[in-house]
Amino acid sequence: MSGKDEEHQVEQAFAPEIESLSSEHRDYLIERHGTCELEPVPSMSTLDPLNWSKSKKIMNLALVAFHAMMATFTAASIQSAFVNIAADLDIGMNQVSYLVSLVIAVLGGAPLFWRPIAKAYGCRPVFLISLFCSMICNIGCGLSHSYAAMCATRALVAFFISPAASIGSGVVSDMFFKHQRGRYMGAWTTMVTLGVPIAPFIFGFAVDRVGYRWIYWTLAITNFVQFVLYFFFGAETRYLGAALAEEKTRGYFGRLLHFRRIDPTPIRVIDFISPLLMGRHLCILFPAISYAMVFLWASVMTSIEIPQVFPERYGFNSQQVGYQFAGIIIGTLLGEQIGGFMSDKWMWLARQRKGGHTDAQPEFRLWISYIGHGLTICGVVVFLVQIAAIGNHWNITPIIGAAIAAAGNQIVTTVMITYAVDCYRAEAAGVGVFIIFVRQMWGFIGPFWFPELIEKVGMREAAAVASCMMVGVSIVPTMLLQWKGRSWRS
Repeated sequence: MSGKDEEHQVEQAFAPEIESLSSEHRDYLIERHGTCELEPVPSMSTLDPLNWSKSKKIMNLALVAFHAMMATFTAASIQSAFVNIAADLDIGMNQVSYLVSLVIAVLGGAPLFWRPIAKAYGCRPVFLISLFCSMICNIGCGLSHSYAAMCATRALVAFFISPAASIGSGVVSDMFFKHQRGRYMGAWTTMVTLGVPIAPFIFGFAVDRVGYRWIYWTLAITNFVQFVLYFFFGAETRYLGAALAEEKTRGYFGRLLHFRRIDPTPIRVIDFISPLLMGRHLCILFPAISYAMVFLWASVMTSIEIPQVFPERYGFNSQQVGYQFAGIIIGTLLGEQIGGFMSDKWMWLARQRKGGHTDAQPEFRLWISYIGHGLTICGVVVFLVQIAAIGNHWNITPIIGAAIAAAGNQIVTTVMITYAVDCYRAEAAGVGVFIIFVRQMWGFIGPFWFPELIEKVGMREAAAVASCMMVGVSIVPTMLLQWKGRSWRS
């Protein structure tokens, strides 16, 4: 499908709304975008993120997506160093895994604090504070020589690094039109997912050579570089029209250094918990629990079991443990081709089937998620069953299973988050906060019972438990959404 064909379909779908625009507004949109039939319809200001140039949008998306990746990257950064940390702090392997679980929990809860701040003062100041304070706290992690101190500093890092991993959905929604949202939302979700396997893959090379504390020094240096790049190249995506009119009179450096309140609406106590109230909308609740269950088994379980089981069973060092995450990285990248780019094409096909006159309902996108559900169940079963089957002689088959599960996880991630945002675009940031909260809470609980479950019932039986849980908590809610989602939204 050519770009012109896609624009033509969008034009036909949204013609009634466009007819209400003034001729001046329509001329502006045609000059800016080549068409005036867009959803949502942008304003006539160059400050509106929807009217930014493609290069500016991509630059901002890259900065926010990388920032989002650093949240999960930081959580998983020590996974290849479990043995080293346990020896240095004189603690057990399970206690080391809690250093990861703690970060997972804080990453879920902290965005409840950041969202009202970002709503009032904008995302850019929040992201800058996030990066600077994360840098300081990572330095504190590197200087910690007790388990308690490392727990405290890791929790603080998680609190400060968390904003982009949740309110990033709002940033994507602010910059891109509905017919682009799947692919660009997919770029953001892919980076969030990739943070988990990339961290141990990279740091596995370094831990045995320069010591695990260089993990924290590297994170601090990365945060500093991010801070500098975002300060000079990051732009504010929260746009309230007249509230930003004065920005036109400021020069480039004036805009960089000018921080002010964007939304004068008072911040209330309830604003800090309002994203949790979105669970009353079944078109947000069901995607959240469906995605969380898939993420729990495909991402959290595999990334926790690899560094715990493989060194003990196969005698792997940190570098060899890091190698195992290559499968998850490859699977995630392949899965995103279906979850993001192909799901947008799928929605275009739905419009085409109706003659291009009616936009596809958001529920139509959910058909793509079944591919992800199936791949996740297959991959988790292969991963667990093959670990049991190969005994103490390693081969690549469990990692192939992990890669298949990762591909499925990424498809479900992109489709479910994009669907929820399509249903409630005006609350895109809150939708992201709620979905990430549910996901992180499931992810936090998992490491406490995974080892006990596997120890009591065995790997093969655990695979059966995982399959049943994903069918009941992931696939069934998706089917209900397709059946009743449209009426629930109404």
